[in-house]
Amino acid sequence: MTATAGAAGTLGTAGALGTAGTAGAMAPGAGTVAPQAGTGTRQAWAGLPWLVRSVVLWSACLVVVVAGLYLVGKVAVLLAPLAIALAVTFFLTALLDPVLLLLRRLRLPAALAALLTVLLLLGVLGGVGVLVWNLTASQFGELSQELDQGLQRSRDFVTSTLPVTDSQLDKLIQQTRDGLGGSAPDPVGGARTVTEILGSVLLSLVLLFFLLKDGRPMWHWVLRRMTGPNRDVTAEAGQVGWRTLGAYSRGTMLIAAIDAIGIGLALVLLRVPLALPLALITFLGGFVPIIGATVAGAVAVLVALAAKGPAVALLALAAVIVVQQVEGNLLEPLVMKRQVRLHPAVILVAVTAGTLIAGVAGAFVSVPITAVTYRVIDTVQRHRQDAVGRPSTTD
Repeated sequence: MTATAGAAGTLGTAGALGTAGTAGAMAPGAGTVAPQAGTGTRQAWAGLPWLVRSVVLWSACLVVVVAGLYLVGKVAVLLAPLAIALAVTFFLTALLDPVLLLLRRLRLPAALAALLTVLLLLGVLGGVGVLVWNLTASQFGELSQELDQGLQRSRDFVTSTLPVTDSQLDKLIQQTRDGLGGSAPDPVGGARTVTEILGSVLLSLVLLFFLLKDGRPMWHWVLRRMTGPNRDVTAEAGQVGWRTLGAYSRGTMLIAAIDAIGIGLALVLLRVPLALPLALITFLGGFVPIIGATVAGAVAVLVALAAKGPAVALLALAAVIVVQQVEGNLLEPLVMKRQVRLHPAVILVAVTAGTLIAGVAGAFVSVPITAVTYRVIDTVQRHRQDAVGRPSTTD
């Protein structure tokens, strides 16, 4: 009986072990359902044509980029006065940096050198404004009479050349006046806009002083907080971006001044009234590449047409075209370095985007921001390529 019970116990134990072993052997099989599902997904993805996979990946990346740009644009619109003030401040700082360095070489304190630089900027702007007003204030009365005569000549030219009657032209002019009257800004909105502009100008001047005074120490403070290769990449990218902004600001100012002088001299020789204000408009328009020069030239031609007639207007148009062609094909490649030049399509997109976001101020600052961003990204990419191509020190 004892032997029989022992045998039965042995058989029971073996059966239990066998059952457990079988269950244990089945357990891994049950756990492989998830990996098989993942493998099936990967196989299904790999089974798609390469073109479909590429389109899916690029579409996903495009959605992420567009969403990021949309968020940045919304923030920029909400903080447009601050963003424009910062952009203008950096632009003026890069433009006036050589003046600051010259004063620092004369062993002036940083605060005094920065204050003198800001005062020099205000003196130049104020002096130009007073000069333009004193030289052209007496011409406004004459211009009003000449404009009336010019508009009448333009009206006669349109009705005699085009299939348009006097009544149709009067109706078109009345519709235009009604549209302009209906879209006129309300006084409250205009007052708010003026307040924002004045606040942005004051903020730009204060920030300009502090950046001229403490810009380099602040940049070194940022670099000291970084370690490893990031410090070298950030230092080089910052230097390249700052050199790009400085070269762009000084080159653009020089080219705009040459355009203004050339077109202004042509208008003076043609005896077009308000030649100096038109030259100043041309100078300011030079800071908005392509579009600004075109608009400024169109304004000069229209004033010449209204004041002096079609013949003088055609001569003014020829002068504008000659000056802009010489500037675009000869002066710009010499003055602007290769690293700050952008494709015209990129410039048009940047100016359009800046105008839609922040109006005229956005058009002014969009191109330098694009140029600096492009150069910084290019520098970071070159660093990464050099790091990938550099042989490992452990080999």
